[in-house]
Amino acid sequence: MNSKTAHRSSSWSVSLLLLLLAISPLAAQTPPNTYSSHGIELSITGPIGPATLDYVSQGIDAAAQENAALVLLRIDTPGGLDQSMRGIIKSILQSPVPIVSYVSPSGARAASAGTYILYASHVAAMAPATNLGAATPVSIGGSTPSLPDTADEKADKNTDEPDVDNESAKRRKVVNDAVAYIRGLAEKRGRNADWAEAAVRAGESISALEAAKLNVIDLVADNQSELLQAINGREITTASGPVTLNTTGLTLQVREPDWRMQILAVITNPTVAYILMMIGIYGLILEGYSPGAMVPGIVGAISLLIALFAFQIIPVNFAGLGLLALGVALMIAEAFAPSFGVLGLGGVAAFVFGSIMLMDTGVPGYTAPLAVIGAVALASSLLMFLVIGLFLRSRRQQVTTGREGLLHADAEAIESFDKRGWVHVHGERWQAVSTQAIHAGQRVRITAINGLTLTVEPRLSEGD
Repeated sequence: MNSKTAHRSSSWSVSLLLLLLAISPLAAQTPPNTYSSHGIELSITGPIGPATLDYVSQGIDAAAQENAALVLLRIDTPGGLDQSMRGIIKSILQSPVPIVSYVSPSGARAASAGTYILYASHVAAMAPATNLGAATPVSIGGSTPSLPDTADEKADKNTDEPDVDNESAKRRKVVNDAVAYIRGLAEKRGRNADWAEAAVRAGESISALEAAKLNVIDLVADNQSELLQAINGREITTASGPVTLNTTGLTLQVREPDWRMQILAVITNPTVAYILMMIGIYGLILEGYSPGAMVPGIVGAISLLIALFAFQIIPVNFAGLGLLALGVALMIAEAFAPSFGVLGLGGVAAFVFGSIMLMDTGVPGYTAPLAVIGAVALASSLLMFLVIGLFLRSRRQQVTTGREGLLHADAEAIESFDKRGWVHVHGERWQAVSTQAIHAGQRVRITAINGLTLTVEPRLSEGD
């Protein structure tokens, strides 16, 4: 009986082993990437900066954790900061989830940094009446990189002269680096690398339809539904391997930026950062004029610290920042050492030129509006003229306090006296001398002051 049981157990073990060997090839053929029936929709609108980088990177990470079918990245941007753009592209290239970039709605654009992001995406699509391009890098300070000479231009140059100066060499390095970067993205995604280079070197821009013809993008779609239908069944390669897109019945979950990213986006807006800096400066000035007021100093310090934090993130022209500081210093000097407007007007001029240069960097979306600068400059000028006017008015007024305020003032005799007696003036009792006889209650005029003794004379009449 025991031998039969052992024989049956051995037979079952052999059968189970054979079954496992039979189904193992089928298990090996199971696709490694299986995605859920939902996707995540993100939006890049306005200038691309650190807030945009955090928002997109966290959205892509969340899509990977949720095993989403894809990430739809809506784009409408004039460009932005190179570091933030490269961070977004790194997240796209390392993403195990397919990234579908879609320039929409009609009238939107993917300029400058947006062009690079479009090239890096697994699927690049555009709505009609949109455009992309103008991807020439612009250095902080607003100078445009010089473009390489053509063969004919090089032939016309004297070979004994140096080809470029140091500044041109730096600019060429920036352009060549950008060209190599976007060509690498184009080659990885199988898109038109020659046009990508032209977009960097010559600032070329094209429409959606032309981009589709030149193999710059994959397709043109009128709306989101048409886009999802067009990419259904498309084979792409993500960081985790080949994937076949399945958009049948796909639902997209819109992910909005959280409160932290929204605050960061607000304070790094050039206009807001500029206004915060002005609030900080004037708050500290007012606190200096009236120590102990507390509110201007606290508000000014907080505003100035937030503005300085924003200036660490957004591109700032340091020459403009220096002129701005000089202008503020001159205006403060005018308040403490009045020069009848010389220091003040010089400070306003330096302040205006510094404000114009401060964020005039040429980086798309990172310039302070001239209207805001003009309004602040006008308010500063009016304040300066008000201070000068009050100063001049105070010089013309008669002194009514202190020693000078007693001279030529009226007093009343407390007692009758011939040479020396007491008078009442400004609510105080003073000793007085006179060369004429004075009667009690008589109105007298102070003609001189000698220590604590007043020299008085009788008033001839009320109008005297």
